[in-house]
Amino acid sequence: MKAYVYVTPKQTVLDPQGQAIHNALRKMQYRGVEDVRQGKYFVLRLDNGLDRAAAQAEVERIARDVLTNPVIEEFRFHLEDGQ
Repeated sequence: MKAYVYVTPKQTVLDPQGQAIHNALRKMQYRGVEDVRQGKYFVLRLDNGLDRAAAQAEVERIARDVLTNPVIEEFRFHLEDGQ
């Protein structure tokens, strides 16, 4: 089983990297992009001994305690069965 974890700045937090990317896109004349939020992406390959509920709890704990700064970041994840 794999877990895909996405970490981004909270909407209330300024994102200077995202803003710089957005400005570059505008200068390069790309159209239709209102906002850019830059973040981090993690892929965790999980032990086959975990059932889905245990895997979900463990990934949530890892994301909350290790992968994010809860003051300024939020996360979401999904699990995928298979290799």
